Amino acid sequence: MTIAEWQSLSPSRAARLVHQRAGQLRPGQRRAVFAELADERTLAAAFATAPRSSPLSGAPCVVKDLFPVAGAAMLAGSTFLPEVRPPAAADCTLVQRLRGRGAVLAGRTHLHEFAYGITGENPHYGDCEHPQFPGRTTGGSSSGSAAAVAAGIVPFALGTDTGGSVRIPAAFCGLFGLRLTPGDEFVREAFPLSPTCDTAGWFAANASDLATVTRTLVGLTPVERRPRGCFLELPGLDAEVSRVFNAAAAARADAPDDETRGALLAVFADAATTYNVIVTDEAWTVHQAWAESHRDRYDPAGWQRVNRVRQVTDPERKVARAKAEAIRRTWAAYFRTHDFLVLPGSPMAALTKADCTLGNRGRILTLTTPASIGGCPVLTVPVPLASGLTTALQVVVPSVRSQAITWFLAQCGA
Repeated sequence: MTIAEWQSLSPSRAARLVHQRAGQLRPGQRRAVFAELADERTLAAAFATAPRSSPLSGAPCVVKDLFPVAGAAMLAGSTFLPEVRPPAAADCTLVQRLRGRGAVLAGRTHLHEFAYGITGENPHYGDCEHPQFPGRTTGGSSSGSAAAVAAGIVPFALGTDTGGSVRIPAAFCGLFGLRLTPGDEFVREAFPLSPTCDTAGWFAANASDLATVTRTLVGLTPVERRPRGCFLELPGLDAEVSRVFNAAAAARADAPDDETRGALLAVFADAATTYNVIVTDEAWTVHQAWAESHRDRYDPAGWQRVNRVRQVTDPERKVARAKAEAIRRTWAAYFRTHDFLVLPGSPMAALTKADCTLGNRGRILTLTTPASIGGCPVLTVPVPLASGLTTALQVVVPSVRSQAITWFLAQCGA
């Protein structure tokens, strides 16, 4: 259902439908998706009293449990965060903005523990599965938010994206997604993983609804001319993903000249390693106050990532800083003559549990970290595969005000 279709429902019918659709999740998945789902009576009252002057008025949504919600004990996908961090005294800016625009907060969603993972696996609450393909992951870390939209429980949802946590779930679940900008007002109050790369973002099931959410929350720039851009395939794609990526990207962009292609590939080759060093250091800064005392409460894989800081050397940090600057300079140079760059959104379709390996995590980060290190906003546009599964295009832009976002959404029916 679209935002407009939800808005046509009575408050009681809308509240009932949210619960009916949540109840249709497979066994165990409601717990894997929702950290909290408002009860039906509370939801009906919220629908009835929502401001009616906005394009989001009366539209239900969910928020990833990294955004402070007044009075709620944030878990961030863990079991112990409320023991070391008090509940929020007030809604964060993004939740305030949504409520002020008439959206109805239906609940908070689970995630890969502390947002430190890309597969949507969580040993505490359950692995989040693709609603249409049992046994395959939604991707992470914004797993619950993506699942809620893909299952039709809500028309849009909030997530965060550090190394691909909006982009990969959007690609795996066939959703549209938007990653914003590090350090902006919407992400500053969210529980951090790596402030250098952390961004807020959102999902919607179709281009029109993503445009509505984006226009309402940050604005969309009118298209004055066809934006200029190229597409670039990166290494590690499955054969079918490579074929459909090149076909979909070539319909909207040109291949780069040899000099541009060579320069981008050379500097992007270091992005995943650079990202891992930066995120390792910044994640330790977030967790060091309680990491040792609560180490047995972490997902073992999450603890290994947090503890990886002990293996990073000062020379590696120095190299990472230099390479990060080189990546940012390359993006700045590219955007002096182009409005966007299309990269593959995922190297494969939604993974099975058995395929959620370190090797596949590395393949994913090869695609997502160039934009993460560059601090670039990214529009994710889903692309179907023959199996019914999906991959995506990453449309990397220099600013959330880029007219390329508006143009691509219009090409997709917005």
